[in-house]
Amino acid sequence: MPGPEQFGVPPVSLRTHDRYAYSAITQRPDYSWPGDRRLAIYIALNLEHFAFGSGLGASLAPGGPQPDVLNYAWRDYGNRVGVWRLLELFDQLQLPVALLVNSEIYDYCPEVVAAFRQRHDEIVAHGRTNSERQNDLSEAAEARLIAETTTVITQHEGTLPQGWLGPWIAQSETTPDLLQEAGYRYLLDWCHDDQPVWFKTRQGRILSVPYPQEINDIPAIAVRRAGAAEFADMIVDNFDELLEQSVSHPLVFGIALHPYIVGQPFRLRHLRRALTHISQQAAIAENRIWLTHPGQIAAQIAAMPEGLVP
Repeated sequence: MPGPEQFGVPPVSLRTHDRYAYSAITQRPDYSWPGDRRLAIYIALNLEHFAFGSGLGASLAPGGPQPDVLNYAWRDYGNRVGVWRLLELFDQLQLPVALLVNSEIYDYCPEVVAAFRQRHDEIVAHGRTNSERQNDLSEAAEARLIAETTTVITQHEGTLPQGWLGPWIAQSETTPDLLQEAGYRYLLDWCHDDQPVWFKTRQGRILSVPYPQEINDIPAIAVRRAGAAEFADMIVDNFDELLEQSVSHPLVFGIALHPYIVGQPFRLRHLRRALTHISQQAAIAENRIWLTHPGQIAAQIAAMPEGLVP
């Protein structure tokens, strides 16, 4: 077959990230989660704080002048009301939660983080605030952002955070390198797989734990306008399907939530239905389902023999 050069077209060499190689999930070595379970499930609750009158943020009505009281107040509802309603739900269903924390939260509403700390939930670093993106910064400024976030969380929690999700999932060319060099074991920014994958860094490697962009209330509800019942059905259907597929492959199912969205009463009612379904199925099939934190997933992968995980 003639090549493109025979038609006067130079061959194209696509730019790549060089973090990982292609790997078909059907051709990887098999393994299991603790207790020979096959489906690892974690809930990621994003606890975010925003600047008043400037910066970024999801919007009910975008494009208006600052100060944007409507959207600031809508987001703040999550920290004042929605998160407490969700906490009640997680307690009722005895579900573990990974709290993805903007470090500015410790100054604004530290009692919220304290409530999850009492449950022994994992605290995951989520930048300083969701009013900024780290890929807008120079490498030195991004390193400072990571260092400042890490210092605040460590001072309050007494231990280094193990995982990172960037504000707005915005990575620079060097984000994985900077995170690994700052002592992070895993990142959540990439949604390219249903299993953890090792990323190459300039001084070693860091694990990518799957984080959802479909079962995530901001893209589903705020962007694609899915209704409350539809989003709950998405959670249930994704769970049921992954549970079936996990017979062949060990899988990770993350559920990404924001209190100012699913903490709204009419959405909370449907979310309760979806999470109750998962909780009930986990009780029935406890030998197949692992309700956990992403940090525990990362620790399990790190303990596996070399070459088992791509």
